[in-house]
Amino acid sequence: MKNNQKIRTLLLVSAIGSFYFGAVAHAATASRLGEDLTPMGAERAGNAEGTIPAWTGGLSKDENAADPESGYKNPFAGETPVFTITADNFEDYRDNLSEGQVAMLKRYPDTWKLPVYPTHRSASYPQEIYDAVRSNVDTARLENDGNSVSGVNFVTPFPIAENAKELMWNHLMRYRGRAVEHTLAGLTSYGDDSFKVQKNKFTYLFNKDVTSEEDGNILFYYLLETLLPAREAGTLVLVHDTVDPLGAPRQSWLYSPGQRRVRRAPTVGYDTPTAGGMITVDDSDVFSGAMDRYDWELVGKKELYVPYNNYELASKQLDYSDIMGANHINPELARHELHRVWHVRAKLKPDARHIYAQRDFYLDEDTYQIVLADSRDVRGELWRVSSIYTINFYDQPLLWSIAQVMNDLVSGRYIALGMSNEEDPYDFSPGVEAQDFTPSNLRRSGFR
Repeated sequence: MKNNQKIRTLLLVSAIGSFYFGAVAHAATASRLGEDLTPMGAERAGNAEGTIPAWTGGLSKDENAADPESGYKNPFAGETPVFTITADNFEDYRDNLSEGQVAMLKRYPDTWKLPVYPTHRSASYPQEIYDAVRSNVDTARLENDGNSVSGVNFVTPFPIAENAKELMWNHLMRYRGRAVEHTLAGLTSYGDDSFKVQKNKFTYLFNKDVTSEEDGNILFYYLLETLLPAREAGTLVLVHDTVDPLGAPRQSWLYSPGQRRVRRAPTVGYDTPTAGGMITVDDSDVFSGAMDRYDWELVGKKELYVPYNNYELASKQLDYSDIMGANHINPELARHELHRVWHVRAKLKPDARHIYAQRDFYLDEDTYQIVLADSRDVRGELWRVSSIYTINFYDQPLLWSIAQVMNDLVSGRYIALGMSNEEDPYDFSPGVEAQDFTPSNLRRSGFR
């Protein structure tokens, strides 16, 4: 009896001790945010060579940062390239290039190049976002073999990430505002100087109670209205996306102006083709949806020349014809800087099906935005190369893509998504709430 009592006492002491030391460990880990790590979990210090500076807070919020006529003011407008990487000299910089970047230089040796500018760690976010990220250190958890998450306070679940899936969830749940309304163009090259234009108006609402079961584990709601092509104008799509894509898959509804009724849209995902077959559904936002068909590996962190601070490319003084070339966008408009990135690799499981057998993603350490991606076909050959061009929307502030460009190395065609040079400015205060994103409201929207 006494022995049993001793055992119970030891177990209780052990449990209390484990809880205490676990809490201390969590506190010590969280305290790194804002010390040797940035509030988002990146290395605060610069690199040894001085070519990547320390993070000192990023761009300060400026409510007058955006001009309706010209777009966001370029904080680095007076700078010129330090050097340019071309097909003739890329071997000198190969350690700091992705395989896709090298392939693009080889594929288009006479026309493609990478202008490299001084590095600015311009990323910044509101203090409430830093506070939310810090709180996630104690509460956020992977669930269902990493295919869902729990205990997340709005954004960036894993600022001190330990594996590939945690990093991918950081990308999927990165801060893009509470809500936003914008019109975006998708431009598809025909392999010459001509291109097709499709335009959609998007209204997003990101759910602050993202892992609340009462809210259906909704990650975000969005409403898409087709503007171009004219034959599809007025088509509406409503989507509820979740943080549990296997247990509670995304739901979508479609309103067709020809039929004047709302119906459930078929469930699509993974490698379902879209945009005329130029991309897959899970190419949206570089990667979206479920991760279950791949084995995920955190390859490590490295320094790469990546698209960054692309204010010139985002200028509203440019027409789409100024940007779109025969085989790629105008390289003179594409700013690249040396940044630290996380390299995540996804390999197709032996019993799974997808047109991409391997995918390599490179995530900016300061934001978890994917900035480069390489996709290989079932033979293991490099097929599609994605470059994601970003700016800090520093009237908010937040860092987000202003263009996702995917080049098909086989066909020679490419697509540029998320373009807004010729469109109205982003509206980060559209005044929408969750009750606006219902099928019944979609029906009313269709009769406007």
